[in-house]
Amino acid sequence: MAEQGDTAAQNYLGWMYDQGQGVPEDDVEAVKWYRMAVEQGYANAQYRLGVMYSEGSGVPQDYAEAMKWFRLAADQGDSNDQFNLGVMYFEGQGVPQDYTAAVKWLLLAAEQGVTIAQIGLGSMYCKGQGGLQDYAAAMKWYRVAAEQGDADAQFRLGWMHSEGQGVPQDYDAATYWYRLAAEQGNHGAQYNLGRMYVAGKGVPQDLASAYFWLNLSAAQTSDSDVRTSAVKARDLVAAELTPAQVVEAQRLTREWKPK
Repeated sequence: MAEQGDTAAQNYLGWMYDQGQGVPEDDVEAVKWYRMAVEQGYANAQYRLGVMYSEGSGVPQDYAEAMKWFRLAADQGDSNDQFNLGVMYFEGQGVPQDYTAAVKWLLLAAEQGVTIAQIGLGSMYCKGQGGLQDYAAAMKWYRVAAEQGDADAQFRLGWMHSEGQGVPQDYDAATYWYRLAAEQGNHGAQYNLGRMYVAGKGVPQDLASAYFWLNLSAAQTSDSDVRTSAVKARDLVAAELTPAQVVEAQRLTREWKPK
């Protein structure tokens, strides 16, 4: 079917070569089939060809060419390409850096339910990139993503409640969102939840629980700054616990699995 000009089949065959599904992985062959499909205006193939140019897979890396294909698909309403255009404007890849344009494309993707676009848009509103700083708008988009179960958005939402940005300061709400993110394995949320247990903010003070979450964050994070902070806070808490409590918390850490 692909050789007979079926665009969906051409795109699918390109994806198979792209991912090595049922055929040996071959980026050059993937580009060949994606290109056949894009010549007939197939939006998903435009997106995939843009990714190949963006990553330099099967073709020389060329951000301007990636932008060309992303825009063609984005103009057809493809949410993934709207997100990619937003990122490229944000990073200044293939175009001059333009936060206003980045917000425009991220907003279009976010409105179509692209979670990472919702988080990116929330971050830009929080920092005032592309317009006036707007914590309420940041909260809105973080909440949309958080309610879909995204741990990063839950962590960010917890932080805004904790700091009182966009909403009145609310430690109960902060702890609620931190816990949801921490239980999914978000290391920053695990650290912050541990600190909430140390201070008794949003939860009764519980140093054993504080040790558990701080130890878990330290054990799992790849961020050296988070690890250093978590270890320091954990060791301060350990001095207030009995040896048996420390052993139990360490056991819980070893047995913990994300939800």
